[in-house]
Amino acid sequence: MTEPTRVPEDGMNEPARVPAGTVSAPIRVLLVDDERLVCAHLHTILSRAPGLEIVGQAHDGAEAVEAVIRHKPDVVLMDIRMPGVDGLTATERICALPNSPKVVMLTTFDLDEYALRALRAGAAGFLLKDTDPENLIDIVRVAAEGHAIVSPTLTRRLLAAFSVAAPSRHQARSLVATLTTRETEVLTCLGEGLSNAQIGTRLHLSETTVKGYVSRLLSKLHCTNRTQAALLAYDAGLVSR
Repeated sequence: MTEPTRVPEDGMNEPARVPAGTVSAPIRVLLVDDERLVCAHLHTILSRAPGLEIVGQAHDGAEAVEAVIRHKPDVVLMDIRMPGVDGLTATERICALPNSPKVVMLTTFDLDEYALRALRAGAAGFLLKDTDPENLIDIVRVAAEGHAIVSPTLTRRLLAAFSVAAPSRHQARSLVATLTTRETEVLTCLGEGLSNAQIGTRLHLSETTVKGYVSRLLSKLHCTNRTQAALLAYDAGLVSR
């Protein structure tokens, strides 16, 4: 898989979410796959990495939603195709939860229409099941930090392979029409996969100012994360495929 692009209930006995990756708070990971051998393989790799903690496993989408509410993970590694409630549906439900974790989809094919739909639903990105261990660990950490983990090149390939419906394009353009010129410039940069620092350099803004623009953009565009905003930039025609 392409190296990741860095673009972030109840119940008396449930663990409280604290900043991930600190000395006292390892990144909490939930594994979701209907194939138990896959879960076991992922567990073996990730449990050896410092700063990561496997808090649970689930084997279908319904179990995944329940496990997220119960364990409050920071990152969920989610299989796309599962019997019963599939990974796409589970991702939509999880991303709708308050203080939802970052969801990274597991897929067998890099050009997977379900992966694109999952990104639109709020997933932070996706990875191939045969991703090498070192890259897998890095992806989990990147996702926990709130960065997108799908490269612009792969995003363009996905969009080229699976055409965007006209209503989606119309909606994206309508949303972009509500933005200021500067906000549109920042959104275009997000669509190109630029980091906050790179956006600041291009637009001659401080990184703090860029963060403010990104935060406002996500709110105005009703996007869960930078990946959704980048997809909207593609849909609106701000970035060529």
